[in-house]
Amino acid sequence: MGKPSTLFLFGQMPWIGVETKLFGVLLDPLSLLMLAVTVIIGLLSVVFSIDYLSDKNQEHPVTSGRMRYYLWLLFFIFSMVGLALSPNLLQFLIFWELTTICSAALISFYDDEKSYRAGFKALLMTHSPGLFFVVALALVFVHTGTFDFVAIGKLPDTVKASVLILLLLAGWAKSAQGPFYTWIPEAMVAPTPVSAYLHAAAMVKAGAFLIARVFCSGFEVGTGIGLLTAVVAILTMYVGLIFYFLQDDLKKLLAYSTITNVGYIFLGLGIGAMGSVVGLRGGLLHLLCHAFAKTILFLSVGVISYCTGTRLMSRLSGLARGSPFLAFAFIVGFLSVTGIPPFSCFWSKFYIFVAAFGLNSALGTVLGLLVLGESVGAFIWFILVTQRVFFGKQQAGKEATLVIPALFKLVLGALILLALLSPVFGIPLLEGVR
Repeated sequence: MGKPSTLFLFGQMPWIGVETKLFGVLLDPLSLLMLAVTVIIGLLSVVFSIDYLSDKNQEHPVTSGRMRYYLWLLFFIFSMVGLALSPNLLQFLIFWELTTICSAALISFYDDEKSYRAGFKALLMTHSPGLFFVVALALVFVHTGTFDFVAIGKLPDTVKASVLILLLLAGWAKSAQGPFYTWIPEAMVAPTPVSAYLHAAAMVKAGAFLIARVFCSGFEVGTGIGLLTAVVAILTMYVGLIFYFLQDDLKKLLAYSTITNVGYIFLGLGIGAMGSVVGLRGGLLHLLCHAFAKTILFLSVGVISYCTGTRLMSRLSGLARGSPFLAFAFIVGFLSVTGIPPFSCFWSKFYIFVAAFGLNSALGTVLGLLVLGESVGAFIWFILVTQRVFFGKQQAGKEATLVIPALFKLVLGALILLALLSPVFGIPLLEGVR
């Protein structure tokens, strides 16, 4: 990647030998990519919440706590902006931990035991492995006297490998990859706009963004680290895919879909570390394209639960008759997420396919075929879910028309447009990434 643009830096710690500036703003294609995701989807989530947090919500009527909700959500958006603009590991860690606190508070919003347990589990499973980040930070400082991302490349080979693995562990926990995936399904007790923002755009993408920032810092990561990243990504993708078929709750289905699709990002990053610029760009493009597409799906499910009082597939059928627009939004979302051409995630997945097969090895062929298999499996299941929920026989006694607030339609309409256009502005933006 070309030389980043640092707008300003400030702050020193001379008493431990740090003479360089510690805090500031870093603008480059990576930070702009993350800002596009976190700020735009954050704004739309806040707007959607205006009507969602009301006593007209059939699933979770809300009569109090709105001030607390908006405080934590806006603070979360602020933390993600700080994380996206961080010029070094230390500032990144500070905002990283702020997002963890905000996430736990938002998941626990409904003030019941189930919400508290889910919030605590999210806090425990994202913060505890985050201590690996602290150890990595200390190792970088001890050996280089700085917290810069590029300093990782100056470490002795053994120490560098250790730091990269520690950061991968922290990133996997934040992004629900590998053995750390179990907190996301339980976090679906959160208000749906929170789920949309945290688990489509922000929280789960923070771990992937950390690894992307490290891998794009201008030093040789190494084939071994790239292979480890790719293998864990593939395993996580298939664990998520298996759980698709066991879900009745639409939000939990989307949670496992998120786990799988973040796996695509890590797979692209892993292939990139093995030498493929196409794979690296494909993984980063998937970060952008998946965020808008998955937010459509989450908020569509939010509309369903708002209007019907449930999000269980076994209790839903024929909703397209009640709202053709909602059916259209959901279909655009799932076609985008599953990568059907010409919808958004097709382009990012295509880059990853090309990069995998472009490795010109048996490993690359296996990776490419496994990615293709996951895409086909996800598409088939989403087709079945869409048919059941939107085009099945309408249940007796159900209202013929869903009364959907105009604000919901406005937000979904904007997201549909953004999902369709995300490759248009994402692909040129990532041309400087290498």
